[in-house]
Amino acid sequence: MKQYPASRIRNIVLLGHGGAGKTTFAEAMLFNAKSTDRLGRVPDGNTTMDFDAEEIRRKFSINTAIAALEWKDSKINLLDTPGYFDFVGEVMQGLRVADGAVIVVPAKDGVAVGTEKSVKHIKRMNMPAFFFISKMEEDNADFDKTLDQIRETFGASALPFCLPILEGGKMKGYVDLLDGKGYLCGTGGAVTEAPVPGGLADRVAELREALKESAAESDEELMEKFFGGEDFSREDMIKGLGASLRAGSLRPVFCGSAAANWAMKLVADRLVELMPSPADAGTVSALAPDESAITLRADEGEPLSAIVFKTIADPFVGRISIFRVYSGTLRANSSVYNSVTEKDERIGSLFHMVGKKQLSADAIVAGDIGAVTKLTATFTNDTLCDRTRPAILKKTLFPVPYLTMAVVGRAKGDEEKIMSGFSKLRDEDPTFIIRSDAETHQLLISGIGEQHLDVLCSKLKAKFNVEAVLTEPRVPYRETIRKKVKVEGKHKKQTGGHGQYGHVWVEFEPGETEELMFEEKIFGGSVPKQYHPAVEKGLQDAVSRGVLAGYPVVNLKATLVDGSYHDVDSNEMSFRLAARLAYKKGLPLASPVLLEPIGTVQVDIPDQYLGDIMGDMNKRRGRILGINPVEEGQQVVAEVPMSEMAKYANDLRSMTQGRGAYTIEFARYEQAPQNVADKVIEDARRLMAGEEEEE
Repeated sequence: MKQYPASRIRNIVLLGHGGAGKTTFAEAMLFNAKSTDRLGRVPDGNTTMDFDAEEIRRKFSINTAIAALEWKDSKINLLDTPGYFDFVGEVMQGLRVADGAVIVVPAKDGVAVGTEKSVKHIKRMNMPAFFFISKMEEDNADFDKTLDQIRETFGASALPFCLPILEGGKMKGYVDLLDGKGYLCGTGGAVTEAPVPGGLADRVAELREALKESAAESDEELMEKFFGGEDFSREDMIKGLGASLRAGSLRPVFCGSAAANWAMKLVADRLVELMPSPADAGTVSALAPDESAITLRADEGEPLSAIVFKTIADPFVGRISIFRVYSGTLRANSSVYNSVTEKDERIGSLFHMVGKKQLSADAIVAGDIGAVTKLTATFTNDTLCDRTRPAILKKTLFPVPYLTMAVVGRAKGDEEKIMSGFSKLRDEDPTFIIRSDAETHQLLISGIGEQHLDVLCSKLKAKFNVEAVLTEPRVPYRETIRKKVKVEGKHKKQTGGHGQYGHVWVEFEPGETEELMFEEKIFGGSVPKQYHPAVEKGLQDAVSRGVLAGYPVVNLKATLVDGSYHDVDSNEMSFRLAARLAYKKGLPLASPVLLEPIGTVQVDIPDQYLGDIMGDMNKRRGRILGINPVEEGQQVVAEVPMSEMAKYANDLRSMTQGRGAYTIEFARYEQAPQNVADKVIEDARRLMAGEEEEE
């Protein structure tokens, strides 16, 4: 593949709902560019972009895949993103380095939640976008209905650039509205020019006039021509429509079939003609190490600045780092500086990606996307640059993982292998967290959704041969007491020689702080001062395990009030043991209760789901604190027991068709209702009994 200047490069991200046809769109583009010699099919597991074993098995995209292709003396870098919401982190990676988007909308299913989310992304980033109404070869495909949905949902800026030619309700060709020509579709992407059908003539004329008006809006000279009734040349149209597209006042709508390869060459032509190049995008802002602003230009002669936006963890090759160059040129067999880790990196071979295929390159220039292997100190979101001008490029903001599950190894003792494998997978997927919980003694993994975590476990097995199972995590309950008691603890043991003797009287009562409060009120030296710390240490050991269900005890005050000692047999260990005996005897008498963690939840939803969300919160024993209007609907603020929120990510998605989002933060502990406490205590005792049997 030859080297292209920034002005001849197009970086295009494919967006849309799951199953809309993004991967098939990429497949047709690659086939038409002769980058591949056949049209792969997702059901057959032989597409260029879905090359991961999990993608082939599940028959949908999990990762953002990159493919470079050459078209009309230009280079298009396609970034094929997953449509399923659990893999939104991959979508953010694709958006981070794209200059334009194609939003794929199936002609039968129309606008879905994934379409809405895609438009939100491009609006937030001021990114120009095409709509492509896909799957026109399917039964019940309805171009007009889908176009109306797009315009209803996203506004009049969505203008058709082609119309389907229908026969018996089936697409057999299309009209290219920019050039005003009709084409009949053949096999393998072949087209034959044909007259525009008479029934479409008026509509074609009307839409061509709308395109002319859109072109005029962006340019004063064209506006004068438009009002003067002058004709626009093709160059005028391309110039004006491209400017309107970049300004966000135009969203071209195309139609066709990627699977049948209908109208795909037309879309490729318009991508090259209308979408902005990295050179058109102007300057990019970055930060110097002292946080002062730096301006970067997509010029291959400038000092190097490139961001690693994606990492692939390959068990055989090692780490593959995929990057976009924003200024300068990254050359093979060179040395660069990582401004984030502040380390030098040795660059070996460089290559362009076409799915999993690697095409060797001597250099990757400003505006282009490439890949390199075996970087030792560089990870996703790191900037590679020239030491003479260190720069830090803006990082991808990944979503916060909010579904947490426990991970258990199939085989005993696999915990270390699981932790090691997941740590390596973190290189390629920053949207999950793996940690060991010291309190519940569980490995906990947090991700975007259940499907996300399930895929991670499958990757763990495939790449590192470690099998793991997901289970619900244990809730970190607490215990406390409600009344004051005074109890005796005596440890006395006589053996040959020195014995053991420790004797204490301790008052237990509700305390004011979560940590144990210890005091002593000894008169007359009944327990010598040197043993007071031992009594406190014994109680500190004891409060880590409550008497109801074995959970830590909080809000406890203990006062040493009396006791006795033996000149010969008393020692620190004896008094520690005496204190623990007092604890075990006293807490069951002090009205112990179970406390459950309460979280503050903020749920953002469109207005129509407000009633459902409030009803669901009530079922979860939640208390609604407030309802606040937000940009796209309502925000429900509530306090809910954390035990009721284990699968909320999935439930919220189901209730809102994926339109809802939430955050949750720990607020405090509260006494659990008796029916809840009884079940938790029963489960805990059964678990403890099982652990004792294993021992």
